[in-house]
Amino acid sequence: MFDLELNQAHKHAVHSMWQALDAEPAARAGTALRRCCVAALRWHGPDPLLGLEGIDAFVSGFWAPLKAALPDLVRHTWILHGGPSNGRRDGDWRRDGRHWVGGTGVFAGTFAHDFLGLPASGTPVSLRWGEFHRFEGGRIVETFCLLDLPDLMEQAGRPLLPPCRGVPGLYPPPRALDGVLLAAQPEAHSRQSLEHVHRFIFSGLNRFDRHDLASMGMARWFHPQVKWYGPGGIGACLDLAAFERDHQRPWLAAYPDRKVQDLDALIAEGAYSGGPGWAGVVATHTGPYLDQPASGRRVRFNGMDWWKREGDQYVENWVFVDMIHLFRQFGVDLLARARAAGTGQA
Repeated sequence: MFDLELNQAHKHAVHSMWQALDAEPAARAGTALRRCCVAALRWHGPDPLLGLEGIDAFVSGFWAPLKAALPDLVRHTWILHGGPSNGRRDGDWRRDGRHWVGGTGVFAGTFAHDFLGLPASGTPVSLRWGEFHRFEGGRIVETFCLLDLPDLMEQAGRPLLPPCRGVPGLYPPPRALDGVLLAAQPEAHSRQSLEHVHRFIFSGLNRFDRHDLASMGMARWFHPQVKWYGPGGIGACLDLAAFERDHQRPWLAAYPDRKVQDLDALIAEGAYSGGPGWAGVVATHTGPYLDQPASGRRVRFNGMDWWKREGDQYVENWVFVDMIHLFRQFGVDLLARARAAGTGQA
């Protein structure tokens, strides 16, 4: 159910956790996390981490290395929202009962030390991040997190992927600067957004007939001037025509049978919707993609999205795809490619 008081408490808990994590040295991160997370926190992250069990594993495996890599790290939050989930194809938020908080933005700092095997550049970077946190009994029990590592390496001058078809390096806050929803939102508006995004995901995106883009009816869901902020390797598309030309057409040519699956979460508050999906899309890689020939393999996409709705159409969309995980399923190790480039062996 839409419990406004509970949602407010969850959002402020996440906001306070982020502030404490950013302010404290990594050695004291566990203290900040234990205020709002269970000790057995399940954390799902980007390749090569994928899964960490427990607060201590999260700190040693992810947070401490990130703060070491970007020692002057500053978090900028573009979106923060929460609510009950409706992430199943036949789901109903009134029965699901799971409560989540999601957020996205960038970590700004100097890429001073290697991170996850990626060679440091010593230059200022803006690392895109996205997170979703599941609450039980007022505490976070599960987290999904992605970083845009290909975009990071593009900034570092060692690209992992071919040049984007779209506009590279563009991941701004909402144009109205209204994405951090610390104040309560009208329940009816949030419910409308949740029901709308569920129809869009499961009745819109899954309608592709494998031949004609028009079969998906994207013009119904996306405003003609939609701003679609795609991940490194794809780039941003600044209207519907660019979205269809620079992302949708090559994506569907490579994965014509792709289908959105049940998602780990799908939430909405006010005008904003979002959700993570580990194996949220499943497809067969039957066409070339980003200079990689078809592998014929069945692949699973780990990703997350945020959408802003105006009326019955989306006007902005922020998108993550774990490209390193995707290419690993093709049989290509992008991290090894980065290490080789860093040592001059590429």
